[in-house]
Amino acid sequence: MQTLPLDLAVRLRDKRVLIVGDVMLDQYLFGDAERISPEAPVPVIRLEQERSYLGGAGNVARNVMALGGRASLVGIAGEDAAGSLLQDLLQKEAIHAHVPLSPGRVTTLKTRVLARNQQMLRLDREDPGHLTPEEERLLLETLAPLAEDHEALILSDYGKGLVSPSFMEGLRALLASLSRPPLLLVDPRPQNMALYCGAFLLTPNLKESAEATHLPTRSREEILAAGRALLAESGARHLLVTLGPQGMALFMAAGEVWRIPTSAQAVFDVSGAGDTVISAVALGLAAGMPLLPACMLANFAAGVVVAKVGTATATPDELVSAVTTWPVPDLEKWA
Repeated sequence: MQTLPLDLAVRLRDKRVLIVGDVMLDQYLFGDAERISPEAPVPVIRLEQERSYLGGAGNVARNVMALGGRASLVGIAGEDAAGSLLQDLLQKEAIHAHVPLSPGRVTTLKTRVLARNQQMLRLDREDPGHLTPEEERLLLETLAPLAEDHEALILSDYGKGLVSPSFMEGLRALLASLSRPPLLLVDPRPQNMALYCGAFLLTPNLKESAEATHLPTRSREEILAAGRALLAESGARHLLVTLGPQGMALFMAAGEVWRIPTSAQAVFDVSGAGDTVISAVALGLAAGMPLLPACMLANFAAGVVVAKVGTATATPDELVSAVTTWPVPDLEKWA
């Protein structure tokens, strides 16, 4: 049986993870719904509280920091009110950030309206156009001196324009030029699967796996078929498919697949759980853990955050408590 070290907090502390990707702002409007509008058959929500958090690649960096690691973030945002607030939050979270504000872009803003902790509505403002050649060059030049000083690099692709064939070509060339390149982990988008060739690990969820392969993912055999197709199409070394209530399926290779049952004790909100998973895996790998235990660690971390409302994070104490007090999931060999 695989076990996790009890000195997790010490092992993860100050491990360095570099994040590049689509940075966005998550806004939550909390209130109460006590009546139906006379104008349309919709609830009237009386707003009581507003909170804003780093989203997308910013939330990945936030998760790394919360778990005790050190995060460096590279991305781009718009020269607007949301972009200014985003930079304020990066400073507040003490994230080593390189996120310039571009006058030609719009900061991605996701606004969620909740009543009694139930999400009622989500509003998105975004402009997912690709980076300009100048913006792309600036990001790659920023990444160059940072990459060799980090043990893991997370590419957080939310499909908002940063990832493109030319950017990925530049990133691969950069990593190939290093004597000690970081491990490349990718939170992927289905439409970009062919761009991640050479990645150490991809972390799609079940829906993304189905969309990328155009295959069903309802049963164990269908998940195996879709995962093997993803490995072949992407050229990645390993694949971690998050399965929701079923846990995770780790494809060490096409012929070696492990299912890690979920560790979650309660589920209130799955927002940002994928960010927690890839952050915890990256920190585990940066701490020298083999891939399978690092994924088990991420399974516990995800169990912590889905029990919270909003785009939440897990602390070292919460993670250690989960690992030491929750039942240890029995790994299941799928192939």
